[in-house]
Amino acid sequence: MPGLIGKKIGMTSIYSSEGKNFPCTVIQAGPCVVTQVKTEEVDGYSAVQMGFGDVKESRATKAELGHAKKAGTGAKSETVEFRFEGEINLGDTLSVEMFNEGEFVDIAGTSKGKGFQGVVKRHNFRGVGQATHGQHNRLRAPGSIGAGSDPSRVFKGMRMAGRMGGSRVKVQNLRVLKIDTEKNILVVKGSIPGAKNSTVIIEK
Repeated sequence: MPGLIGKKIGMTSIYSSEGKNFPCTVIQAGPCVVTQVKTEEVDGYSAVQMGFGDVKESRATKAELGHAKKAGTGAKSETVEFRFEGEINLGDTLSVEMFNEGEFVDIAGTSKGKGFQGVVKRHNFRGVGQATHGQHNRLRAPGSIGAGSDPSRVFKGMRMAGRMGGSRVKVQNLRVLKIDTEKNILVVKGSIPGAKNSTVIIEK
């Protein structure tokens, strides 16, 4: 089956039957509607497009409205394409019922943006600590970044200060601890990327 689109609700912890406490993330997973089915004959590859979250018609483009109308649903705030070969029809709804407690899933999302950060936070540099020898205001400085006249340049990929976070991250093999089919809630062990209410993609 293709994956699901969801929304990160937040983190909590639950106890197992043995009394162990597990940190976990609560996700609203679906329901998702199949808004498009792509085939090898027409599109050159097989895939399905899933829609999640309702949006006002006034906030959707005419193209989005027509696309959703063809699938027999309202405009969706999020659409994601999954590579998939199998029996699935336009307008079908997939929910959290496609997962089972105890199985493992992969979850992808956009990590929290942390702005422009230095090398200590961004690359775990140690700095110079409380060293003496005339160090002044250099505790978190990057230090030397390259050689002199040869090669007369800074190599690509040098770990330096810069924008941190706000990138796509996938966390693999997260165990499903609990499923609430009535509220479309999925509880997985551990943390996932993104802030609260951010969109995530869940795949088996």
